[in-house]
This record gives sequence, structure tokens and C-alpha cells, in this order.
Amino acid sequence: MTLGLLCMGLIALLFGLAVVFYGYRMFLVLLPIWGFFFGFFLGAQTIQFLFDDPALLGTVTSWIVGFFTGAIFAILSYLFYFIAVGIISFSLGYAGAVGILEWIGMDTGFVIWLIAVVVGIALALVVYYFNIQKYAIIVATALGGTGVITYVLLALIYGIVPLKLFENPVQTALDESFWWLLFFVVIAGCGIVAQIRQNREFEIETYDRMSAYT
Repeated sequence: MTLGLLCMGLIALLFGLAVVFYGYRMFLVLLPIWGFFFGFFLGAQTIQFLFDDPALLGTVTSWIVGFFTGAIFAILSYLFYFIAVGIISFSLGYAGAVGILEWIGMDTGFVIWLIAVVVGIALALVVYYFNIQKYAIIVATALGGTGVITYVLLALIYGIVPLKLFENPVQTALDESFWWLLFFVVIAGCGIVAQIRQNREFEIETYDRMSAYT
């Protein structure tokens, strides 16, 4: 392992820790970043699942669709708080559904994609209906930050290619050891509890940046 890769890994670990324990307060900064990377992943995985591509980002089309989806999500997240909350809620449901369905042995394809999209939309609607945006953001950032930490550690310790982690993160972690799942649950749980406690009296200000241009 080169010194450059080690430094990048350490920076990613520190970023992951910050997101786990301070994700709600960092949300406005995270918005375009989260929107772009989730949009990129969603677009690329949609092409993979719908057209039975052998691997994530295995075609030029998946790269192009991923990039444009990511760019659109990033812009919308920056401009509209309402949409940003919808994207982060949808991403939580979508990624969770894909991970669980692949873990229990379902083959990647249209069925998994459709179920994950429905779960994502349903979760976003629940968040809006019950007005629990704060808690959706807290849970999503705690899980997302823990995911970053876990991915980096797996890549550094076992030399796993990051793309393989994105394709099936749950199964990849479990293939190495059940303790990685326990590690994920404990860190994410600590992050959720810590964020709820520190943000009892703190609320993110909603925004509509597009209105400033009209």
C-alpha cells in the first residue's frame, strides 16, 4: 500500500466519522455531495439492472447516465430543501432494499430495482407525511458515514476493489466476517443516538434558493 493511498484512506475515515456523528449539522454542506454520488450510483445501477449488464459501470452508457443523474440530483438538492430531504430519504430506502434483497440471494435485475424504487418512494412519502425530516437525515447520515468507514477499512485491510463494495456491500462485508455487520450496526447506532441527543434543540433552516432568482 502506498503512502498516498493510506493518506486518502485516513481522510475518508475522518470524513466518515464526521458524517456519522455530525451529519445533521453538516447536512447543508453534504447536500450536493450526497445528491451527486447517490444519483451517480442510482443511474449506473439502473442501467445495470434494467439491461442485465454484467457489472456496475461496465458500459459507457452507465457512466453517462450516472453522471447526468448525479448532476441533476446535486443541483436539485442545493436549490430545494424539500427535494433534498426526498432524495436522502429515497436513498435510504433504495440502498437498504437493494442490500437486503441481494443479501438474501435475489439475482440482480429489474425485480430488485423495482422493489427498491418502490421502497425508496414509500419511505420518502412516510418522512414527508409524518414530518420526520430531521430523523430521516440523522439516520441516513449515520448509516452513510458508517458505510464510508466500513468500505474504507475493507478496502485497506483486505484490498477489496471499491467497485465490488458498491455492487453488493452487505454480502462483501459478510464474506469477510460476520463481525463487520456487527461493527456497522454498533457504529451507526452510536451515531444515531449521539446526533439525536446533540440536536434536540437544533433545527436546519429550510430553503428555496430558486426563489432568489425569481
